[in-house]
Amino acid sequence: MSYRKLGRNSSARRAMLRDLTTALLINERIVTTETRAKEIRKSTEKMITLGKKGDLSARRQAAAYVRDVVADVKEEDDSVVIQSVLQKLFSDIAPRYTERQGGYTRIYKTAPRRGDAAPMVIIELV
Repeated sequence: MSYRKLGRNSSARRAMLRDLTTALLINERIVTTETRAKEIRKSTEKMITLGKKGDLSARRQAAAYVRDVVADVKEEDDSVVIQSVLQKLFSDIAPRYTERQGGYTRIYKTAPRRGDAAPMVIIELV
């Protein structure tokens, strides 16, 4: 198979990968294990590619995958602007990579986790 099972059944694995992908799109940098980072790299790059397309079909496909959570809250004049993850993906993140043909994420290895010595990494958007 071309994916890692990560010690979970398929529904739990899919939910975990959706959560990690959403967290990476919100924070643009997260700390996780190496195997999880290698798996969410695939889904994150697919979401950014959908964001670069920008049409209605791509927006619906991305909305079906990422969680519907608040990514950012800004105050403009007298109003409060709440930005969801999907809006951040299509308006802020995807336009950064219009000239780039792929490779939107970077993985840095860090020290092993203290409890079980699992290899930890920092995954971030380039």
